[in-house]
Amino acid sequence: MTVWDRPEPPTRPVPLDRERIVAAAVALADEGGLEAVSMRKVAARLNAGPMRLYGYISTKEELFDLMVDEVQAEIIPEEQPGDWREALHTLAHRTRQTALRHEWLADLLGGRPALGPNGLAVAEATLTALDGLADIDTVMRAVETVSAYSTGAIRREIANLRAERATGLSKHDWQRASGPYLTRMLATGRFPAVSKLVYDGTDVDAGTSFTTGLDWVLHAVAAKLTRP
Repeated sequence: MTVWDRPEPPTRPVPLDRERIVAAAVALADEGGLEAVSMRKVAARLNAGPMRLYGYISTKEELFDLMVDEVQAEIIPEEQPGDWREALHTLAHRTRQTALRHEWLADLLGGRPALGPNGLAVAEATLTALDGLADIDTVMRAVETVSAYSTGAIRREIANLRAERATGLSKHDWQRASGPYLTRMLATGRFPAVSKLVYDGTDVDAGTSFTTGLDWVLHAVAAKLTRP
């Protein structure tokens, strides 16, 4: 029996339910990442005994599943766009925005499909956007391609944000600190392609980079989608 099927135990002296447990876990993760989430810490935030939580959630993995589904409600669009590109564009950007609000989500993106009600609603919105454009196998490859790009780009952005906090150096501070070493290495002439990137490339912000890459991926996907 999955966590989605299993009934909750009756309420006892300290009011408790899965909604309160998940809200407390999400708040802890927002403050300190997934490493800040444990049954003991969630119980302490709720002023309940840790063993009581196991009547509602069997494992920390189940808790993570519930947390992911909780924040996936923020990804579901208010209305379904008519154009498939716009729909996938919107879903990808809403996923990125949700991950920036809840950075721990980046650690749990990918892998097995999310089967909670909100996860299924996101999947439904995605598949509905592509319905009728190609056979289901082609549609699934398209979905996987866009998802792989979005997940990778989001994880890279979150990793950079974490590095800034861990080192106390912004992106530009880090570039300045690394500058003398990189200049010496490029002066050897061993890295002409990297040198061209450093001296001729345009530095763009994470949002612009995400949008540009997403547009390129959607353009490539369009070449594989043909109406029957």
